[in-house]
Amino acid sequence: MYLLGKAIRPKRTFLLVFISLVSLVASVSTGEPGKHRDQSLQGEYMGVIDGENGPKKLGVQVIALGKGEFRAVGYTGGLPGDGWNGKKPELVTTKSDHGRITFEGSYANGTLRQGHMELVSKDGKSIGMLPRVERKSSTLGKKPPAGARVLFDGKNADAWLRSRNRGAGQMTENGLLTEGHNSKQRFGDHQLHLEFYLPFEPHNRGQGRANSGCYLQGRYEVQILDSFGLEGMDNECGGIYKIARPNTNMCYPPGTWQTYDIMFRAARYNDAGEKIDNARATVRHNGVLIHEDLELPQRTAGGPLAEGPEKGFLHLQDHSNPVRFRNVWVIEE
Repeated sequence: MYLLGKAIRPKRTFLLVFISLVSLVASVSTGEPGKHRDQSLQGEYMGVIDGENGPKKLGVQVIALGKGEFRAVGYTGGLPGDGWNGKKPELVTTKSDHGRITFEGSYANGTLRQGHMELVSKDGKSIGMLPRVERKSSTLGKKPPAGARVLFDGKNADAWLRSRNRGAGQMTENGLLTEGHNSKQRFGDHQLHLEFYLPFEPHNRGQGRANSGCYLQGRYEVQILDSFGLEGMDNECGGIYKIARPNTNMCYPPGTWQTYDIMFRAARYNDAGEKIDNARATVRHNGVLIHEDLELPQRTAGGPLAEGPEKGFLHLQDHSNPVRFRNVWVIEE
């Protein structure tokens, strides 16, 4: 949320207009039975405001932090992966006051209710409205091509073993794979499609917030974490721990199905068992390229398998958070 900076007129550039936002008021009425009211307020908002040189696009991510606390993050040009210009976003955190959420600034008002945010100048003139948007990955529901190895399609968990006790694979009553599994089959070079669902855990923080991990060959982790609205570090969603942060933080709000599409090239070894070429990976998160042909010089600490020339299984980490999976398949190369 652009609330910092110098005093300006309401009709400045897109970024500067949002710097002048003073109050964000949110209705607590959700109209959605069974959904936590904070979750219904949390989400993404994007639209056009009046700028000095014409219409300008703005994106805002509103994050629930529990106990009536919220954080708003504003992006010039649109949302991450959808127009954001890459400049440092502005953010502010506040607490609900008798059911009203107010981010206070000095020069304009922004009101969030009934599924949209309206921006109004201090003299009462509307300068734009940002509808709530619910983005979906472009690869969500992607069907496995001919020859693919289907690891999970909601019918059974026969292709998996529990990672903690090597017991039979476990799925929920509504046909989802739970966290904490290793695939029975092992893979070398391959392509992976994986869909995952992060639980809404507003009171948790950092690595305790909807944490899991997708370990390629049981060695190299692509982090799974509720990182909605965060900076996008190597230990956040889409990051390769201790190796690389994602090019863009494409994490959607918890409660949204998300996708990883990964092309993995295994490390190469000579006849003596010595590594002569590091593993590499190209990763798309929700259809957006976040790592391209990234070199993986070492395994992730905590991975169940040591580096070596042998093929490895897909490991879905159990970090004591109820992360769920569906539509998992592999193409061997």
